[in-house]
Amino acid sequence: MNQRTAVLGASGYVGSHLVPALTSAGFNVRAAARRVDVLRSRGWKGIEMVAADAFDPESLRAALRGVDIAFYLVHSMGSGNEFAQLDREAAANFARAAAEEHIKRIVYLGGLQPGEPVSEHLASRRETGLILRASGVPVTEVRAGIVVGPGSAAFEVIRDLTYHLPVMVTPRWVRSRTQPIALSDLVAYLVRLSTLPEAEGRTLDVGGPEVISYGDLMRQFAEVAGKRVPKLIAVPILTPRLSSYWLDLVTSVPASIARPLVEGLRHDLIANDAAARAMAPMELRSYRQAVTEALETERQEVLAARWAEGSLAFRGYNPEVSYYSKGATTRFRAEAPAEAVWDVLCRIGGKNGYFFANRLWQLRGAMDRLIGGVGLRRGRRHAADIRVGDAIDFWRVAAIEPGRRLTLVAEMKLPGIAVLEFEVISSGESTSELITTARFHPAGMPGLLYWYLVLPFHGLIFDRMPQSIIRIAERASSPPNMWAGITGSSQNEA
Repeated sequence: MNQRTAVLGASGYVGSHLVPALTSAGFNVRAAARRVDVLRSRGWKGIEMVAADAFDPESLRAALRGVDIAFYLVHSMGSGNEFAQLDREAAANFARAAAEEHIKRIVYLGGLQPGEPVSEHLASRRETGLILRASGVPVTEVRAGIVVGPGSAAFEVIRDLTYHLPVMVTPRWVRSRTQPIALSDLVAYLVRLSTLPEAEGRTLDVGGPEVISYGDLMRQFAEVAGKRVPKLIAVPILTPRLSSYWLDLVTSVPASIARPLVEGLRHDLIANDAAARAMAPMELRSYRQAVTEALETERQEVLAARWAEGSLAFRGYNPEVSYYSKGATTRFRAEAPAEAVWDVLCRIGGKNGYFFANRLWQLRGAMDRLIGGVGLRRGRRHAADIRVGDAIDFWRVAAIEPGRRLTLVAEMKLPGIAVLEFEVISSGESTSELITTARFHPAGMPGLLYWYLVLPFHGLIFDRMPQSIIRIAERASSPPNMWAGITGSSQNEA
């Protein structure tokens, strides 16, 4: 086939499955995302990977240069109240770049539209299609509703609610109907429709073989997963806004995603998919088959080189632990070379401590021992050397990129999975940046309650600890006895 394609949004849950599918179908693929290191962690072979930001026109032009077909999988739903404006700006930038680089076709993944006034989220997806078509480049817009696969926001809401709440007070939208489609079927449609002449310039709905209420989606999910079927109690006064607050409280789905999502769930979203089925006939998976496939796909996942949102491997291969995590990322500049920051970082734990609030860490270790955990007694294998698989107190080294990234997974007793990741980026001969990501994937209501209880302490520790690491690196001029003094002082930092 040798069609040259670019996938913008290749690191997302659809894009990460579309890229290898295009390669298998014989396409020459360029995967583009804001962070190319995330793409490289996928372990793809024979795929060009580039950094491209929808808000950086020059990076878009470079990503689209020499390409025949461009897939646009970008949306800003998780970006807060300004997502519609961000979607508008991103689409305009992409449309302009596609026209300037003489792209032959854009394939855009949009959302099903109801036959009534729509939510801001659905309206934004429709407007994005209009902006792309205004470029003059032929557009194939594929509209889908709920995508059944790991990382789909609606699917993760269903999973969280089903696994963790045996009785649910639900809004009226649980009676709304939808036409869910398996992630693999959606990907197959995107691949096949992208080159069909009759699909050029068309807007095509796609869906699975069934029309199901949201309540039945949860019931059938529970049956497939072997969980108790939840009892649903519909409350008419639970408005979409109140529903979004409720979802934010009882699931791990971020509020920035839950709120626009709930607005869209008020409508029946049914695909008028006769045209797509005629153009690309295939045997579509039922909802039950799609759920089974999604859960099995996760179980076959291998441990990646770095933490990624929703990775089942980083959730202990336990599907009851939430896909989405709670947590935060901090970034601090260091007036020290990356090698010095990395050297300090590699000494974390054991007798060296955690560089800030070590008494709190010791208390946490003692509490873990009391409930049968390992606590801090394991220490470290070596004071400075670190390898994948090493135990560091109640952490385990899950992944390491020497000189750049360290990923630790907690092995303490927790109602969920905790991940701590450090990244060191060189910004010059004597300057660098330390990025610290602390994440917690809660397991049900106990996990959410735990998170809310420890949140004040986490906010303090994971803000001050990287700053302390940087201070140590900045004052270290490599004397032979440096660590003798640092170890003692770090143990007593407040």
